[in-house]
Amino acid sequence: MTYSNSFGIKILLVYDCDEQSGAVCRAVDNLVQQLEKQDVQVVRSDYTEDARALIVSDPTIQCILLNYDDTQNGYRTDIAELLSDLRKHNTDIPVFLMTNRTKASAIETDILNKVSDFIWILEDTPDFIAGRIIAATNIYRSYILPPMFRALMDFSKVHEYSWHTPGHTGGTAFLKSAAGRAFFDYFKEPVFRSDLSISVGELGSLLDHSGPIGDSEKYMAHVFGADRSYHVTNGTSTSNRIVLMSSLTRNQVALCDRNCHKSVEHAMTMSGAVPTYLIPTRNRYGIIGPIPPERLTPKAIQKTLTDNPLITKKINSKPVHATITNSTYDGLCYNVRRVSELIGPSVDRLHFDEAWYGYARFNPIYQDRFAMYGEAKDYDKSGPTIFATQSTHKLLAAFSQASMIHIRDGKNPIDHMRFNEAFMMHASTSPFYPIIASNDVSVAMMDKVGISLTEDAIKEAVSFRQTVGRLNREFTAKHDWFFNVWQPDSVISKKTGKKVPFFEADSTQLMTDPDCWVLKPNDPWHGFGEIEEGYCMLDPIKVSITTPGMQLDGTLADTGIPAAVLSAYLDAKGIVVEKTTDFTVLLLFSIGITRGKWGTLLNALFEFKHDYDTNAPLFTTLPDIRQNWPERYRGMGLKDLCDEMYQSMKQLQTTKAMADAFSELPHPDMTPVEAYEQLVLNNVELLTLDKMASRTVATGVVPYPPGIPMLMPGENVGHENSAGLRYLKALEQFDSRFPGFTHDTHGVDVIDGKYHVLCLKKNKK
Repeated sequence: MTYSNSFGIKILLVYDCDEQSGAVCRAVDNLVQQLEKQDVQVVRSDYTEDARALIVSDPTIQCILLNYDDTQNGYRTDIAELLSDLRKHNTDIPVFLMTNRTKASAIETDILNKVSDFIWILEDTPDFIAGRIIAATNIYRSYILPPMFRALMDFSKVHEYSWHTPGHTGGTAFLKSAAGRAFFDYFKEPVFRSDLSISVGELGSLLDHSGPIGDSEKYMAHVFGADRSYHVTNGTSTSNRIVLMSSLTRNQVALCDRNCHKSVEHAMTMSGAVPTYLIPTRNRYGIIGPIPPERLTPKAIQKTLTDNPLITKKINSKPVHATITNSTYDGLCYNVRRVSELIGPSVDRLHFDEAWYGYARFNPIYQDRFAMYGEAKDYDKSGPTIFATQSTHKLLAAFSQASMIHIRDGKNPIDHMRFNEAFMMHASTSPFYPIIASNDVSVAMMDKVGISLTEDAIKEAVSFRQTVGRLNREFTAKHDWFFNVWQPDSVISKKTGKKVPFFEADSTQLMTDPDCWVLKPNDPWHGFGEIEEGYCMLDPIKVSITTPGMQLDGTLADTGIPAAVLSAYLDAKGIVVEKTTDFTVLLLFSIGITRGKWGTLLNALFEFKHDYDTNAPLFTTLPDIRQNWPERYRGMGLKDLCDEMYQSMKQLQTTKAMADAFSELPHPDMTPVEAYEQLVLNNVELLTLDKMASRTVATGVVPYPPGIPMLMPGENVGHENSAGLRYLKALEQFDSRFPGFTHDTHGVDVIDGKYHVLCLKKNKK
């Protein structure tokens, strides 16, 4: 194994010289001097509480030296607690206990189990001790680097003369112009040294999964509980296409969550599959719920297949593949064991699009709620073959476009050679190696410290949720308003067995007990009605702030605050949210969240409330909106804008129109691939909404966010008052009234303020 000496050695010394004898202090000082002579940085801490903070906050510490004093009971307890906290965050870092041989036999077992070795500080020479420390640290340093990233770091240091692509040859081409030099200086040399050709055999191949890249994929499979895993460098959109095109071909039937990402639609179009849709629920906010279990039974699926007009006698009606989104964009997670049990008899291959959910395996609160649940070796091979596609860049720590595919073989598996043909169809022959390396490092991070990373994210999310919930209750008690969070109103306390308000619940219970987050049948907060107990859970780290206006019964109050205005306000303060609907703003508490970061957001929510209550002018609260459309928003304050927009939303019934449009399944006139073929042949025309009644769309109509198709290619728009047309007309009118707050709908071309959609020419149906 080649050792990559790319960053200096840093160790932590926990030792209070004031409390020790002169001889020991001199020996420790001599050891520090010896280490520093060998370019080792020694960080000193006099007490265990400070050391605990350093261990948690500084992952560059690569070794810990702990003094053991058997004369102080309190200090020994502190050492034991420090080691316990350390091993929760890092099981592998070397820890040396500094003591003498006569005292070692009396050290408590709980401490002994958590240390790596001993330092006899008065009995061995500083040179000998320093050598042992450096050797242990070097082993740890080479161990923590995953296979592909380690190989990439080694190769990038060769500084060889390159006669292969890419043409910038390690960045030197950029140095030949002013713009190029600025580009080079911005990204720094290691990025360019890491951008290599597929010709570099030392790194293996993404296409044949050999060498360090192949080793990395094996490591990934082990960590994520799969039989096989694959790096993908063009996002989970590409991962979805690879999976479906490996599993389906023309005129084979696919069961598809209607809450699918448009990449699934693209994959069915490319493969020629015949989609049969599974319809999820929606609540009063338009939040997408789960597909009810009663729609996944063999009897229900058979009826869905029978009702599909695309399945004719020439098509084998047995579904080959099923795709389900888990977790949903808003953070609803299935019990995957239960889903597999329900749908397994109907389909041999089950694919979970887990683009936003790659961390679930690493925290017990998500047990059984992700595709690769349990261990691969224990999986019942008589169950369906399971696929999971995950965007490592979304909520783990990888570069944009990094994605992973995990496979667990069951019924009717697809062997590697067959699967790899679909993989190579979509993979680039010129992959960006830093993307693969970032995937590799994300795997190592979750392997080594996944539990602590997810615990930190959940802890921050819970703190924010409880704070906003408490503030909402306090303001409501004063007949005032504040924002709220979409979450359970109460939980059952494990300590007392009594129901307590969510914001008063024990935070540790909220962080560890999944029952706090499970959707209970007919619980008003979630709005999904009679849902099976334990079937679906809200992910704590996906936080939806709710704005006033929407009532429990789904009707709108007299006044309200459109979430779009809140998002624009936050954006003006440098706070960018993930998704905005009519009355919700989605925040993601990823593993990259820093402690207390949400305090800035909370301050901004208070500032919005103040500016709304005082009707602060738009030129101070939303300066870009006011500057870009001065005539439209002249003289308006923040409350004026909210009131006018809210009344328009109430008149246009945008929230209800959205829920209706996504709950009503359009009639398919043809398969997606047949519609696409007509598009390629130009047998299409661009129509305004008032001319689209009863026409067949040539492309998907996909409102963003979150990128879920409302109309699929080949589907009929329906009559002039159909749910889909009503929703599009409502959006069109809203956009014309409120420039700067327009909607992004893929498949819709806006010309002079009018929505246009490509439809098939009438004679081409």
